[in-house]
Amino acid sequence: MMMRIAIPTLLGAVVLLPLPAQAVTTCSASMTDVTFGASDPFTGWSDVTATISYQCGTGTVSVTGAVRAKLCFSIGSGSQGTGSILPRRMTHNGSELQFNLYQDSAYSLVWPDTLVGPERVEVELSYTIVLLGGQGSGSVTVHGRVGPDQTGAIPGSYSNEFSGVDVEMQYKANQPLLLGSAPWPESCTETGLYSGTDNFPFTATATVEAACNPSFAVEDLDFGTQGLLNAAIDTTAIVAPQCTNTTPYQIGLDNGQHAADNTRRMHNGAGRYVEYELYRDAARSLRWGDILDTDTLAGTGTGSAQAQPIYGRVAPQITPPQGTYSDTVTVTIYY
Repeated sequence: MMMRIAIPTLLGAVVLLPLPAQAVTTCSASMTDVTFGASDPFTGWSDVTATISYQCGTGTVSVTGAVRAKLCFSIGSGSQGTGSILPRRMTHNGSELQFNLYQDSAYSLVWPDTLVGPERVEVELSYTIVLLGGQGSGSVTVHGRVGPDQTGAIPGSYSNEFSGVDVEMQYKANQPLLLGSAPWPESCTETGLYSGTDNFPFTATATVEAACNPSFAVEDLDFGTQGLLNAAIDTTAIVAPQCTNTTPYQIGLDNGQHAADNTRRMHNGAGRYVEYELYRDAARSLRWGDILDTDTLAGTGTGSAQAQPIYGRVAPQITPPQGTYSDTVTVTIYY
């Protein structure tokens, strides 16, 4: 009799499940506009701030730990700039208004236009990732200031747009390969496992309003010491309005404190008077008054002080008792 035995073949199998892929870390940035608002060169503009917001994210990973990234932010001269950041500028119809952006509230460190070197603006960002990844964010303040002594600026809306290479963020990032924290990159441009760039466009704006300096200079008009008032006594003084470039203005002089109808008079404080008059021309034929478009003096501002003579005359008259005679005239600049 034949005997048989069956020995089954045993097959072994190992099922390997795929591990989560190591996701790339990416970073991005955005910035708010630099808005100075409306003012004039004599009052000046208040300092302002803007904010660069940045964020980094990492997708699904196979380990947990801390991502560490370094980011740098460069700001150039903008589309209306000259290529120089010392200073930056905004423009309006060919006129410019200088301003700058700073790293600090003391306005001592100009924001650089480079991503390398000791002057770069660099921040560190660390955040925790788990199997589903993670993200982190932060912000940095940009301080803005319009420079002083820009009285030549023409009234209007000034702007400068910053985009492209003028607003570049660059980063380097490291992720943990095992549990724990990744090492810091050497800088935003060196030694990181992951790297990239982004842009954060913004616009700088300011409005120059038409204005005249409220602190304009006015000289006193002194007729000196006289005897008999039997001949005309002439003298001059200067009023120097300072108005924004291209701004039309008019200068008005009121009749003083002691006028009789339309005749100006100086008073001695004891009821006696000396009549005098003020004129817009050296021939003393155009009386200077305070009625717009009638007897005021018109001009156009240049941004600088403009010396305008006031022509005074004491006409011949009956001489009053000796003493000191005076009057106060109010000068008004209309624009």
